[in-house]
Amino acid sequence: MKIPNILTAARIFLTPLLVWLLLGNHVVPAFLVFVAAGVTDALDGLLARVLDQKTRLGSFLDPLADKLLLVTSFLVLCEVPIDGVHIPAWLVFFTVGRDVLILSGFFLLLLYKVRFEIKPLVSSKLTTLFQLLSIFTVLGRSVFTLPGWTYQVLFAVTAVFSVLSGWRYVSRGMFLYRQSAQ
Repeated sequence: MKIPNILTAARIFLTPLLVWLLLGNHVVPAFLVFVAAGVTDALDGLLARVLDQKTRLGSFLDPLADKLLLVTSFLVLCEVPIDGVHIPAWLVFFTVGRDVLILSGFFLLLLYKVRFEIKPLVSSKLTTLFQLLSIFTVLGRSVFTLPGWTYQVLFAVTAVFSVLSGWRYVSRGMFLYRQSAQ
């Protein structure tokens, strides 16, 4: 197994640890685990490029690890507030709904035998950034304090990017389907 894939696998294994820590009200260690997961995410991509170790397995495993960490964090932080701040249910709806929509489109394209390459869109990378920032700031509440309005603005921006990138993926999937049907 290549080093980037090992880091990605580590991120997958950090997710249940994060949940366990949050449910046990060990917020600072949970914050540190989330930061460690973020570091593995940055490193696996960087090392895959620098060491020329991009693999087909990594192209599936990396987004899976990202989604597992993000979706799980959003769901748990919707129910477990950190110093009175939590991820609002409406934001969970937009972020998780986007991922369900993208995953459904992925399986539909496979079902209809549409050939495609998995490449993240710029809007998707920005969506992931804002989702990570949302989780980071809520978890970080145990370490640093931001003005209350900061969370609301960040949550709104995250929702907007989630909807925009979801729409871009749906449009791209429809284009690929129409193109393959010709």
